[in-house]
Amino acid sequence: MSILVSLRAARAPLASFAAMGILWGSYAGMVPATKAMLGVDDAQWGLLFLCSSSAAVCAMLFAPRLGGLLGGAVLPVSTLAMALVFALPGHLDQVILFAPAMMLLGMTSGSLDVLMNARVSSIETERGLPLMSLNHAAYSFAYAAGASVTGLARLAGYGPAAVLTTAALVAAGLALLTIERNARIPGLTRGRGVGAGPLGLVPVIGGVVILIAFLAENAAEAWSALHIERTLGGAPGLGSYGPALLGLTMGIGRMSGHVLSARLPEAALLRWASLTGAAGAVIAALAPTPGVAYLGFIVLGLGVSVIAPLALALIGRLVEPARRTRAIARASMLGYLGFFFGPPSLGALSNAFGLRVSFGAVAVVLLLLLPLTPMLMRRNTVRA
Repeated sequence: MSILVSLRAARAPLASFAAMGILWGSYAGMVPATKAMLGVDDAQWGLLFLCSSSAAVCAMLFAPRLGGLLGGAVLPVSTLAMALVFALPGHLDQVILFAPAMMLLGMTSGSLDVLMNARVSSIETERGLPLMSLNHAAYSFAYAAGASVTGLARLAGYGPAAVLTTAALVAAGLALLTIERNARIPGLTRGRGVGAGPLGLVPVIGGVVILIAFLAENAAEAWSALHIERTLGGAPGLGSYGPALLGLTMGIGRMSGHVLSARLPEAALLRWASLTGAAGAVIAALAPTPGVAYLGFIVLGLGVSVIAPLALALIGRLVEPARRTRAIARASMLGYLGFFFGPPSLGALSNAFGLRVSFGAVAVVLLLLLPLTPMLMRRNTVRA
């Protein structure tokens, strides 16, 4: 299958994924400077991320209804709203103002996350193409680009306001590419008849799998720059390349997953992803130098990369079309609890024991996928 065919088929959601990646990559690369701007400790920084993740979870509950109201305009409107909101945090140096801005980041990102994944799933069904890993790869490559450029900007002396505003403008431009004719996302509302029944355990088990993936991914996004610059003594600006390398390798991993998912059993892919990601987290935790930590984040990114796209693709395929968006919304909401619990938990661990222990905890959590994978695959034989 030509990659160009897949790119054309998924052009609109692909642009949304790329916009989100640029924004969060730029944000992650700016974490040390933003944290210093606010003057908060690790535990407080984790709680600020909790504002974002809790708002995202709430927004996901209403994302299907928002999609029903906006119809075919939902991706352009949602992507543009997210872009505009991301310009705010860099201009707010007071925690009392920064926290509500983080909530807005979570709300816009969370609702768009559900809707763009649902749109990809509907295109996959309509055209018979595997597209989920490709779209998540676009997010990862864009994330890597955003974090890399942010690192260069920090080395050149630019602060959060300039960098995050620039990233917001780029993402707003990408919102124009999300406009498409006859955009359709089935199953946005509960309705009656075939789409009104219970969703079953597929989105629940899949959601827990996504939760673990997001927790591990978020740990590297939120804390890798600090780990490199503070724990390992890296120069200011070099920490930005922790999340940049993570995003780059996750993009490579997801492109590989796009190919491998058609050739290897999903259960085997999930097991190897768990083991690889856990190994990367251990390398980062034990790293004696920034170079070794970079290697750890590369291995972590390769492992974590395929977990969430594979789980979302399975959910989209297993549930009936009339229930698909609700099922993806439920799984995504559960998955985002990884962002909900991850930052404050890792922040508390870091405050008490240091970031090495925090990344060690990530490795342990990733190994929980080993018993969860058979449970999800048993559900692969029935409808939700």
